[in-house]
Amino acid sequence: MKFLLEVNMADGRLAEDAATELGRILRYWGGNLQHYPLSPGDGSAIYDSDYAEVGQWRIVAATEA
Repeated sequence: MKFLLEVNMADGRLAEDAATELGRILRYWGGNLQHYPLSPGDGSAIYDSDYAEVGQWRIVAATEA
């Protein structure tokens, strides 16, 4: 399996302060993963501190990208 994290850094808070926002996103979503079985097909939208959707994480089979 693969864990994929995709974040658009071109807009909103991420464009203003990428390091702070990415750190917050990684801390929040890293801690939240315990609520998922982490099997292929699992995933969720990712939001910045303004609650704007900025990406997603997902679990895929090792042969997918």
